[in-house]
Amino acid sequence: MKIIEKLAAKKADIYENPAVTIAFLGDSVTQGCFDCYALSPTAIQTYFDAENAYHTKVRKILSMLYPEAVVNIINAGLSGGSATNGVKRLERDVLRYCPDLCVVCFGLNDCGSSDVETYSNAMGEIFDRLQEKGIEVILLTPNMMCTEVSCHLENKLLREVAETVSKNQNEGKLETFLEAAKAVAASKNIPVCDCYAKWKALNEGGVNTTDLLSNHINHPTKDMNWLFAYSLVETMFLA
Repeated sequence: MKIIEKLAAKKADIYENPAVTIAFLGDSVTQGCFDCYALSPTAIQTYFDAENAYHTKVRKILSMLYPEAVVNIINAGLSGGSATNGVKRLERDVLRYCPDLCVVCFGLNDCGSSDVETYSNAMGEIFDRLQEKGIEVILLTPNMMCTEVSCHLENKLLREVAETVSKNQNEGKLETFLEAAKAVAASKNIPVCDCYAKWKALNEGGVNTTDLLSNHINHPTKDMNWLFAYSLVETMFLA
């Protein structure tokens, strides 16, 4: 990908070449959300820690590989965000910064609040608008959601959320949405970093993937954010 060429050029001559900027457009996982707690009997809040989100880890890896190159990160993740919401805020949160690359990751919220056609159309619009501005794009597929209501969830409201989320996961709804996004990306020659497939392989190998979620619902642990980071850097080199 051109992002690697730009990093190499910056490393080779830090005075003549600009810094590299990477935007990450997505939902709560992108923003850096981890454990959840009940704010009230009817509301849930999350603990925010962007320093442990996958985009911060991507920067750490790239800074290790290209220590002379400045890598700027735009965190355009938003808790509760969806592809349709991403369309609405694309100009404000991404395009006006003119990044070299934008990583797009939606699906966790969409599969519970939208339909596949609306989701696919929104993802297509995001891809088109980014490419029209000459911005490289990677589609990142998210983690698996919980497959059961974890025994670690004691709060009634969180258990109810987990019950709904696990149903969407186990009935294949999330996977249907992600396959649609991958088809849209393929039609536009956009590389896919398929981390969902890696989570699925872990699950099929007997790993309790629900225990790899910090909130036991849909937010990966801080350690599992490294999976996204390493996979994204791999995609940048191999796509």
